[in-house]
Amino acid sequence: MRILIINGPNLDLLGSREPEIYGHRSFEDFLGELHHAFPRCDLDYFQTNDEGAIVNVLRERSADVDAFILNAGGYSHTSVAIHDTIKVIGRPVVEVHISNIHAREPFRHHTITGAACVGIITGFGLEGYRMAVDHLLRRA
Repeated sequence: MRILIINGPNLDLLGSREPEIYGHRSFEDFLGELHHAFPRCDLDYFQTNDEGAIVNVLRERSADVDAFILNAGGYSHTSVAIHDTIKVIGRPVVEVHISNIHAREPFRHHTITGAACVGIITGFGLEGYRMAVDHLLRRA
C-alpha cells in the first residue's frame, strides 16, 4: 500500500515547537520508526505551510497513492478548500492531530477537514500516525 503523509503549517517545527504540547521529537525522526514498523508499506511524506500546496498535493498524488494521512494543522479548523478536495479525490484520508483538539482552545474543537475524512485520530501524540497507518492497512 502506498500512503502519503501530509503535514501542514508549523509541523516542520516538531521537536522544538511547544514541546509541552507536541513533544521533543521531530517528525523526520519518527518517520524512520514508521518505515521500520511497516516495511511492506510505501510511506512518503510532504510538509508545507501553504494551504494551496495541501490542495495541490492531494489532487496530484491521488493518482499514485492508495491513501493519505493528513495533519493540516490550523487549516483543519478553517479550510473549506481542503475539505472539498478530500471529498473529490477518491482516496481515503485519515486526519491526525498530535494534541487532543478537544482539550484545547474552543476554536480547535471543530475540524472542517475531518468531516470529509474516513476518521480522525486526536490526542495520542506522534503515535496517532502509527494508528492511522494501521487503520489504512486493515481496511485495504
